[in-house]
Amino acid sequence: MPIRDQLAESISSAVDAAAASDGLSLSVAPQNVHLERPGRREHGDWSTNVAMVNAKSARRPPRQLAESLIEVLSSDLPPHVEGIEIAGPGFINFHLDSGWLHDALIEIATEGVENYARPDVGHGERVQIEFISANPTGPLHVGNGWWGSYGDALARVLDRAGYQVSREFYVNDTGGQIRRLGESLLARYHRTEVPDEGYMGEYVSELAASYDGPDDETAAGRWAADRILANIRETLASIGIFFDEWYSQASIEESGAVDETIALLAGKGLVFEQDGATWLRATELGDNRDRVLVKSNGDATYLAGDLAYHRDKFLIRGFDRVIDVFGADHHGQVASLMAGVQALGVPAGHLEVKLGQMVSLLDGDQNTKMSKRAGNFVSLDSLIADIGPDATRLLSLMSSLDQSTSLDLPAVREQSMENPVYYVQYANARIAAISRKAVERGVVRADLSEVDVGLLVHERELELLRGLEELPEVVADAAIDRAPTKVTTWVRRLAGSFHGFYHDCPVLAENVDPALTQARLWLVEATRIGLAIGLGLLGVSAPESM
Repeated sequence: MPIRDQLAESISSAVDAAAASDGLSLSVAPQNVHLERPGRREHGDWSTNVAMVNAKSARRPPRQLAESLIEVLSSDLPPHVEGIEIAGPGFINFHLDSGWLHDALIEIATEGVENYARPDVGHGERVQIEFISANPTGPLHVGNGWWGSYGDALARVLDRAGYQVSREFYVNDTGGQIRRLGESLLARYHRTEVPDEGYMGEYVSELAASYDGPDDETAAGRWAADRILANIRETLASIGIFFDEWYSQASIEESGAVDETIALLAGKGLVFEQDGATWLRATELGDNRDRVLVKSNGDATYLAGDLAYHRDKFLIRGFDRVIDVFGADHHGQVASLMAGVQALGVPAGHLEVKLGQMVSLLDGDQNTKMSKRAGNFVSLDSLIADIGPDATRLLSLMSSLDQSTSLDLPAVREQSMENPVYYVQYANARIAAISRKAVERGVVRADLSEVDVGLLVHERELELLRGLEELPEVVADAAIDRAPTKVTTWVRRLAGSFHGFYHDCPVLAENVDPALTQARLWLVEATRIGLAIGLGLLGVSAPESM
């Protein structure tokens, strides 16, 4: 049992005992005992606020209740606890011996990459993540890739945390943008001027050079969109992003699902006609204004298609939860989408929308605004070719999705310890180098049962073990908060701890006792397992040489 759970059970029992001796009506279940690691090592290994949270119910000042709990706990110390103290207004701090970290090492080494750090916070909930969903009217730009890395990493984290995850790309292959793409293609094909609202990029000229279809805007647009979509698939595959479903907007409209959805909303009195258009009474659903569902020219709006699409997600395909990852330019659509989905009968909170902010590339030039129509965007392909897929993935997961990002390309290109991508991957390369050197010297790592891991007492060793022990909690928090960047932070911290260990704790040096060498070899293996899990969740490779 993890030390956190052991402490929680001991604290719960102490509350019961203290309540009985003081005549209090107080009980706290182990799962309701909050434990955290103090920010400063001198404050101990674990801390709980149970006395402060329950002081009012116990009708005792927090410190007085904490004293009662410490008295009970001290009479039968929990496993590995060396000392207990009160801090501040009533925190209870636990100081542990290093044995709990040695237990963690054995757990990591035994469970391995496949089984370690798999907290079941999802309990099998079926969740669909829709991300990127860029219009197939041009190559992916850097922003698409940034948000795509988030969506894919989130899917990986949720999958490891006990959810059933499906990744989906919604292909906007119908409507006005496809006609404009067709107009632009035909204009390039016939060497005439591209319409003002058309697509100006060089990729349109390249497509036009191989077009052999009819002079029909929609047909030409669909033809171009198919080829652009194939390019999008290849680009995403190059950074390890794959989808379980590529869902066509045209299939929604052609199936009659949009009309069915509007009829369903109309049956609830939420639709009206005005100025030749069909409107949703969004203000009655909490939006700041009513929204058009069908334009006066008969075209369904994005909202109408999105509502039909989400009805399909929830009510037809039966997902328990849907997470949409949109660009910041979709901010104005979120309230109406949320309201409309709830009006369809989906419980509040089951649709989550995450908005990605702008990405800027700093390379001595002015920042480029991402616009497919103007043709002046920075393609994701070009960034991947420049800095590589691993750097593209890891750098896009270093900051929160809702924060604007500036990427300093010269710093990323530099292969040094100042480069965060190099810094993390070099830790794994050093691990592999230790393994190669052990083989060269004929040193075989003994069976774990024959190794005294209790020899690992150097502060660098214990710091590394503390980081590794945190990983299940990091994965759980990243899943609950929908924040894969927490894994990035952990990976970088673990890499730093390993570099410190590597510098101060030689593994195969001749003056190191063979028994200590064996213990350190297992610590190195546990670090390899931790890095493999963390980097795998981020979609970043773990190279064995650099």
